[in-house]
Amino acid sequence: MGEIVIEKEGLSIKKLNVQDARCLSEVALKAYSDHYLDLWCDGGKWYMEKYFSVDRLGVELQDRNAAFYLAFYNNSPVGFLKLNLDAPLAGIDLKSGLELERIYLVKETLGKGIGKELVSLTVDIGKKLGKDLIWLKAMDTSDGPISFYQKMGFRIAGTQRLKHPLMKEELRGMVVMMQYLSGNHISP
Repeated sequence: MGEIVIEKEGLSIKKLNVQDARCLSEVALKAYSDHYLDLWCDGGKWYMEKYFSVDRLGVELQDRNAAFYLAFYNNSPVGFLKLNLDAPLAGIDLKSGLELERIYLVKETLGKGIGKELVSLTVDIGKKLGKDLIWLKAMDTSDGPISFYQKMGFRIAGTQRLKHPLMKEELRGMVVMMQYLSGNHISP
């Protein structure tokens, strides 16, 4: 397991490396199953096999543009964060963006401040890397997560639709959210 980047009050967050693919896969499957299976005509089977297999995550963990962090609560793995370190946001006239691609937590740890720590870590990483903004996508039907991100300083900057064929058509909407990190930017 990689280095500990945050440790406090029963919570630790560790940066992952390729040897952590199996543990990451287990946490990803559990956390995704807790929240998103209702989006899919097949109960999420296709998506989870495609994106959360040990082999797929092993490849992603080797990507120099990606950074993964695993959250532990009382020494149990309970969630993860995936960042794309160099990811400009289309339509925004800035060259330097950091994408918060995934943040998933198992249901029983919601409300314990873990998501807030993961987003704060993302902001810290973005600032250390000199990024202009952080951006993410959230399901437009996910009022709780959207409200959470807004409380963490993000605002809705646009919308998109997912094209996964096995996803229920009425649940394919996404909001794009962003937060500026540097300078005095005029909102687009």
